[in-house]
Amino acid sequence: MNMNMNFMSGWEAKIQELKEKYALMCSIPSLNIGTKKAETAIFQGGMGVGISLSGLASAVAKEGGIGVIAANAIGMIESDYFSNHIEANVRALRSEISKARNIGNGIIGVNIMVAVDCFQELLHAAIEEKVDVLFLGAGLPIKNIPVEKIRAAGVSVVPIVSSGRAAKLIFKSWEKNYNDIPDGVVVEGPKAGGHLGFKYDQIDDPAYALEKLVPEVVESLKEFEQRHLRELPVIAAGGIFTGEDIFKFIKLGAKGVQLGTRFVATDECDADIRFKEAYVNASEGDVTIISSPVGLPGRAINNTFLKEVSDGVKKYFRCPSRCLESCGAKDAKYCISEALDNARRGDLDNGFAFAGSNVHRVEEIVPVRDLISTLKNEYTMAVFYDYLKTEYERMAEKLASKREEYEVLMQKFSQLTEDMALIGKTISTIPK
Repeated sequence: MNMNMNFMSGWEAKIQELKEKYALMCSIPSLNIGTKKAETAIFQGGMGVGISLSGLASAVAKEGGIGVIAANAIGMIESDYFSNHIEANVRALRSEISKARNIGNGIIGVNIMVAVDCFQELLHAAIEEKVDVLFLGAGLPIKNIPVEKIRAAGVSVVPIVSSGRAAKLIFKSWEKNYNDIPDGVVVEGPKAGGHLGFKYDQIDDPAYALEKLVPEVVESLKEFEQRHLRELPVIAAGGIFTGEDIFKFIKLGAKGVQLGTRFVATDECDADIRFKEAYVNASEGDVTIISSPVGLPGRAINNTFLKEVSDGVKKYFRCPSRCLESCGAKDAKYCISEALDNARRGDLDNGFAFAGSNVHRVEEIVPVRDLISTLKNEYTMAVFYDYLKTEYERMAEKLASKREEYEVLMQKFSQLTEDMALIGKTISTIPK
C-alpha cells in the first residue's frame, strides 16, 4: 500500500515539475506587432463582404487575439451603397471600428484590399480612427502609403503576401520610398478561403504549400530585421484549423497564425446563421475552386448558384462601380460583391460562401471563447506530445548507444573467454 502511494506521489511530483518547466512552452505565445502586444498570437482573418465586422472582431480581441474588420465592400451594410458606394464604405468602416472599440478592449485590425477603387479613402479612414493594425492585401502596398500619418497615429502595418519574393519587394520599396518598413507580414497559403494569390496550377502544387512558404518568408525578412534592429513577425495563414497546426507553424518560424474558416462558425460572427450552417453542413466534396469575375481563383462551397453560373447562366446584378480594376464587369455572369453580400444575409440561392479547404471539418457553431480555449488546449497537447516524442527519441538514441557499447563489451568478453580457454588448454599440455 505504502509502495503504491509513494509511486503515485512520485509520479504526480514529476508531472508538476514538467508543468512548471514547460509552462511557457505549452501556451500559445504572445505576440508583439509594432507597438502593440497581443496576449495570444491568434489573428482572426478579415473576411468580406460583411462576414467579419465589429461583432466578431471585438469578440476575438476580448479573448486576447487580434480581431479584424474586413473593409472590402463593407458599405453594403449601408442603405445607400448602390448610389454612393465610396461614402457608404467609409461611413460603414468608421462605424464598425467605433462599435468594436465600444464593445471592449483588445487589438482591432482592419483588412483593406489594395486593388479596390476606394483604397485610399478606406486607408485614411482607418488611420484616422486609430485602428491598431492595418492588414493590406490583394496587391502590393508600395505606392502612396501615408507612412508618416500612420506612424503618428500609432498604427501598425502588416502586408499580406504569398511569397518571400513579394515580402522582400515590399520591404525594399518601403526602405527606399519611406525610410521605414512594415511591422511584419501575413503569409497566406493556397488552402485559404476566398480569393487566392496563386495561379490555378499552383494551388495543389506541394512547392507552394504553406509549410514551404513560411520558412521562405522568415528567411526573406532576416536582412531587414538586422538592418532595422527590429523583430518582424511572420503570421502563417491558410488552412490552419487546430492547435496542433498552430504549433507546427510556430516550429517552422512563424510568430503567430491567422484563421478565417474556424471563426465563421462562431456565435459572434457577423454573418447570418444560414451562412454559418453552410459551413457546418459542408462535406469535403463540396469545396471547389472558382474563377472569380475579378480574374482570380477562389475557394468556395459549391451550391446551386455556382453550378448555374458554371452552366452559363447569367445572374442579374447592379454594378455600382468598377470597384476592382481586374473585374470583367461587362462579361461577368454575376457581381462577386452582390453574391457574397446575399450569402452573408443568408440568401444562398442568390450567392455563395467563400471558405477554406478545411471547412468540411467544422462540426458546430460555438462561442469565440470556446473556440480559442479549444485551440489553446490542442496547442498544449501538441507541445507535450512533441516533448515526449523528443524525449523518447533521445532515450532511444542513448539506449542504442549503450547497446552498441554493450555489444562491444560482450565481444571483448567473448574474446577474453576464448583467450582464457586457450591459455587453460595450453597450460594443461605442459608436463608436470
